[in-house]
Amino acid sequence: MKFSKRNSSLVATAVAAALLMTACGGSDEEGSGEGEAAEQAGGTFSMYIGQPENPLVPGNTNETEGGQVLDSLFTGLVQYDAETNEAVFSGVAASIESDDKQTWTVTLNEGWTFHDGTDVTAQSFVDAWNYTAYSPNAQGNSYFFANVAGYGDLQAETDDNDVVIAPPVAEQMSGLRVVDDLTFEVELTSPYAQWPTTVGYTAFFPLPEAFFADPEGFGEQPIGNGPFQADEPFVPDEGITLTKYEEYAGDEPANADSVKYVVYAEQETAYTDLQGGQVDIMDTLPPDAIASAPDEFGDRYIETAQGDITSLGFPTYDQRFADPNVRKAFSMAIDRQAISDAIFNGTRTPATSFISPVVKGHRDDACEVCELNVEEANSLLDEAGFDRSQPVDLWFNAGAGHEGWMEAVGNQIRENLDVEFQLRGDLQQSEFLPLKDAKGMTGPFRDAWVMDYPVAENFLGPLYSSAALPPAGSNYTFYSNPEFDALLVEGNSASNDEDAIAAYQAAEDILLEDFPSAPLFYRLNQGAHSENVENVIIDAFGRIDAAAVRVVG
Repeated sequence: MKFSKRNSSLVATAVAAALLMTACGGSDEEGSGEGEAAEQAGGTFSMYIGQPENPLVPGNTNETEGGQVLDSLFTGLVQYDAETNEAVFSGVAASIESDDKQTWTVTLNEGWTFHDGTDVTAQSFVDAWNYTAYSPNAQGNSYFFANVAGYGDLQAETDDNDVVIAPPVAEQMSGLRVVDDLTFEVELTSPYAQWPTTVGYTAFFPLPEAFFADPEGFGEQPIGNGPFQADEPFVPDEGITLTKYEEYAGDEPANADSVKYVVYAEQETAYTDLQGGQVDIMDTLPPDAIASAPDEFGDRYIETAQGDITSLGFPTYDQRFADPNVRKAFSMAIDRQAISDAIFNGTRTPATSFISPVVKGHRDDACEVCELNVEEANSLLDEAGFDRSQPVDLWFNAGAGHEGWMEAVGNQIRENLDVEFQLRGDLQQSEFLPLKDAKGMTGPFRDAWVMDYPVAENFLGPLYSSAALPPAGSNYTFYSNPEFDALLVEGNSASNDEDAIAAYQAAEDILLEDFPSAPLFYRLNQGAHSENVENVIIDAFGRIDAAAVRVVG
């Protein structure tokens, strides 16, 4: 995702009004730069990340840590402008066109190559997408292709216990057709005017032939087509250094010679290193640093609006939380504003909808049970016959600054519902996510989502649709409602933005009634950088544009 404005055309869809309207921080003009752009390019810088959940394969990476690295290694069909967040044709695609919004013709630009020197072709995308969609490959981003014709044929048949009883009947989606080296067609199951906006996301990156020869080795040392390349494997719990790809076909190559991604188990440790100059960039800061960071870092402090949501997910598969009224009671026992003020220095906005306010479709008053109402909460809990004598487990991933606010949630549950709690925050993110996949949550858990693309559906489908049930997606509450799913399809099939939003909001109304999770906060993202770098941009997706960073120290 690049910073400077381009003369690229906007993606020809009906989503112009749904794109983010908040500008991202971090440009020289908006306060995080150090004056005039550096004349010289080159140098190296370092960046904080947590341990990725999975090996670095685009089809199996749907969390922020691995996603940050892959954004440096790959360039997709479209990209998202960092000033406007609009989808623009500055990536591999020259055009994405359709007469009926159901069958799309994708035409690629010439000259794109992978880091091993092989060409990026239409087949590179088709093969990658088929591999990701094929259920035996167990790729976490599989569900992003659920609207492509033939996707169902690539899914194994399972019983009620998710045990495979019949293999897929095909290995390639019928809706993907290679026309020539630079052209392929995508047939969807129904019209989806917003589809071109989605394909800048990680799941849609191309893969070279080398991937299919050795997927495991590729996951350790990916071969992409982006501004940086991997000359060495990723070392778990340590990180990876990427170097500038000199043959990069994009119009804005990397400014630096290399970027070092450093894995930290504890966010506080990374922050101490940032203060001491041992790491150059943090894209998010510990909660207890938010109040002091603006004064400490000055122009090197970055605050941006982020398209995200933090929720308290409920294990709907656990009998204690199977009743929606129990889930609503817990939600109404939480004073979101008090937690924001006490823990986050007021930089978290209490959530009022499952849809982020940075995309069209958000409603300020959608979620009535997201407001503190202790009397009603206790009434619902009594009606549900909830056993208050047993404590509840509150789950969150370790080392990322969540203990303070999760403890505050627990304290409010104890005070307002007379239910004790136990904090379960001893697992790193790379351990926590697989446990969520495996129905391992024994109580409410921290759930968070940063948008993949700026469409309201992205806050609904990937988190709550039946197609997104693990391992195919991120529906960690294991919620499923056919009526909800049907309304998402209706929204995706709408011929205009107004009808799409209406269907998405109707789907959200069902979600608000069933209430598989409790929306808690939208956030302003806080980051900072050392004096060694400038032009540090944190976009609305919470990602650093590593190629844009200039080394000045």
